[in-house]
Amino acid sequence: MKLLTNHRSIRSFQHREIEESVLIDLLESGIRASNTGNMQLYSVIVTQDTEKKKLLAPLHFNQPMVIQAPVLLTICLDVNRFYKWCRISNTMANFKNLLWLLNGAIDASILAQNICIASEIQGLGICYLGTTLYNAVEISSILKLPSGVIPITAITIGYPEYIPEQTDRLPIEAVVHYEEYTDFTGAQIEELYRAKEELESSGTFVTENGKENLAQVYTEVRYKSADNDFFSKKLAEMLTEQGFKFD
Repeated sequence: MKLLTNHRSIRSFQHREIEESVLIDLLESGIRASNTGNMQLYSVIVTQDTEKKKLLAPLHFNQPMVIQAPVLLTICLDVNRFYKWCRISNTMANFKNLLWLLNGAIDASILAQNICIASEIQGLGICYLGTTLYNAVEISSILKLPSGVIPITAITIGYPEYIPEQTDRLPIEAVVHYEEYTDFTGAQIEELYRAKEELESSGTFVTENGKENLAQVYTEVRYKSADNDFFSKKLAEMLTEQGFKFD
C-alpha cells in the first residue's frame, strides 16, 4: 500500500542499464495481468537502442526522458497475432470494432500498470507517455507494426536520478461513489478543485499562460479542441485503413 500511495512519475534517470533478468521479470509480471478471455490481445515493443529512441523522441514531443531512460516500452493493442492463429485454425475473428478496440486498450493498460508496479518494487522509476496515441501512425512506422497492432501507451523505465515531490490528486470524494453516481453541484465542484487551484504550481501555470484559471490552461493551452480533433482524426483514419469499423 505504501508503494502505491507514494507513487511519483520519474522524468530523470541515472546512466545505468537495467539488468536483463530484471527486465524479463518486469515483462513477465505484465503478461500475468488479468485480460479479457485470456486472449492477450496486446504486445510490448522494447526499445533500448539509443538511435531508435532518437527516432521516437520527436513523436513524444522531445521529452528528454525518452532518450535518457535505458528502456522505453511501447504497449500495443494487438489483434494481428490472434487473427493469424484463427486463420491457421480454420476460423475467423471479428475484433476490429469498437468493443474490441476498448477491450484491447483496457487489457494493454492493465499489462502496462503491472509492469509499472513491478518496476517500482525493484527500485526503478517509471513515467507514462500520454503522447503515444497522438502519433500512433508515425510510431507504428518506426516500430514496423503490422495491421492490427496499435500503440496505446508507452513507458520510460530506469533508475531514478532523484525523487520529485508527489503530484497532487483530487480528494477521494471527488472520484468514489457508493451504490450510485452522485452528481455534483457547482459549489461542490469548486470545493473539490480548490486545493488543486490553490497550488503554487497551478498559479504559475495560469500566470505564464495568461489565463484566468487552471481549467482554461487545460482546455485552451494543454489540450486544445483543435489539437484534440486533429489527433483524433489521425487515429481514426489509421484505424479505418486497418479495417476497424465503428458503426
